[in-house]
Amino acid sequence: MNFETIELTLDGPVACLTLNRPTKLNSINATMLVELNKALDQIEQDDNILAAVLAGNGRAFCAGFDLAAGIEANRQGIKEWRKALEYDLEIIMRFWNLSKPTIAAVHGYVLAAGFELALACDMTVCDPDSKFGEPELRFGSSIVALLLPWYTNPKRAKKMLLTGQDRMSAEEALQIGIVNEISEPGEYLTRGLELAREVALMDQDSVRMTKRAINRSYEIMGMNQALKMGVDTSVQIESIETDLRREFNRIAGEDGLKAALAWREQRLSK
Repeated sequence: MNFETIELTLDGPVACLTLNRPTKLNSINATMLVELNKALDQIEQDDNILAAVLAGNGRAFCAGFDLAAGIEANRQGIKEWRKALEYDLEIIMRFWNLSKPTIAAVHGYVLAAGFELALACDMTVCDPDSKFGEPELRFGSSIVALLLPWYTNPKRAKKMLLTGQDRMSAEEALQIGIVNEISEPGEYLTRGLELAREVALMDQDSVRMTKRAINRSYEIMGMNQALKMGVDTSVQIESIETDLRREFNRIAGEDGLKAALAWREQRLSK
């Protein structure tokens, strides 16, 4: 299958799914969402694939949704926003719900929806240069997959989310349980593939059922319901045009995204 925004390759029993918009820091556009869905279908249906690694080409894993790609163009009104945000959440959570183990091998920026993709994978290996964060609230946007509270405690989650933190170090991410391990410099993908091969050696029926049992534990604790409630909140945030978002979008439209982000940073520094 040929893709425009991702690459799908096989390394023995391991599928390597790579985000491939390096000039855009692998930011997610509408095409990437569709292609991720198709690639995951292929991985799910291929009995020869026993584990999957998610990575990114270029100097970053993923900087989140592409604010300059017009992905929000058709998301106007509560009904349209709900349909779109539910789809966004579905694609992110496919890595959590896939019957086969998923491992994120990340580097550089791991932000917003990219951060949520890494959280949704069963395990995460990161390069020492990785920077994690959820900056959405800085420009009046919302968080699609509110997974962070399930990995850490309320105070740590609130600090990152409510301040729009986007520079969490690899060491801090390891300390609070967002990643499993930090690789040697430049070896994050190699280590991610090694970990996937270790998983692939296990009895696959046992792996599949154990992953399902772990996920089911979180379902019983209410994770799925909480994520749906998070979408409800996102719909409310995104369907209301605040003064902050209006000005951010105006500057982005007239002067470009970099100018809008600079305005945001200047505003926050005051």
